[in-house]
Amino acid sequence: MHRTGLDAGETRFALQMLREQLGRPVWPAHRLDKGTSGVLLFALDADTAGAVGQQFETGHAIRKTYQAMVRGWSEAEGVIDHPLRRLRDDPHGRSGAAGEAQPALTRYRTLGRVQLPLAQGRFESTRCALVELMPLTGRRHQLRRHLKHIAHPILGDATHGKGPLNRAVADLLGLQRLWLHATRLELDHPATGQRLRIEAEPGDEWDLWRPFEPPADG
Repeated sequence: MHRTGLDAGETRFALQMLREQLGRPVWPAHRLDKGTSGVLLFALDADTAGAVGQQFETGHAIRKTYQAMVRGWSEAEGVIDHPLRRLRDDPHGRSGAAGEAQPALTRYRTLGRVQLPLAQGRFESTRCALVELMPLTGRRHQLRRHLKHIAHPILGDATHGKGPLNRAVADLLGLQRLWLHATRLELDHPATGQRLRIEAEPGDEWDLWRPFEPPADG
């Protein structure tokens, strides 16, 4: 989103690009993991950014929805209840020691399934699923860590996924990316209290999966 020592090689920053487009300063109101596409919220002044940030801190008014492509055929729906330890590079880790576990909840449901012509071990093909994810808490890298915990890592995740499979999928689709997209963000307007619902449709690259959808009775 902006220049950081955690990713010194990056040259494109959403914050800088938006400032140039609008011709005025903007402030980030929340963040996405690098590689995650979709809704990204900015404010036009520091006070508004701070007020929105408070909603993210408490979590009471915020509702976030994502979609992801994961390895394997996940259950129809479920809740992942798995505490997550603080990461050492967590910018919000000042309030607790590194390594301290915190409650973490993610609700999910399976939207569709695909079967790729990629041999994996003793299997002649690879099953993948499109899932909708609704984090009920806001831990660092929560979705990626939770999906790994239930053995359905997000495809393209270099940290929590499977490298050989990620590379095979990238070669098959002709595109390498983290298959995680923020589809919807709901919050209260910091000035009026009006409920806001901001949506971002997935890009055309998600259509690359359509040829591999199994038949309805598959």
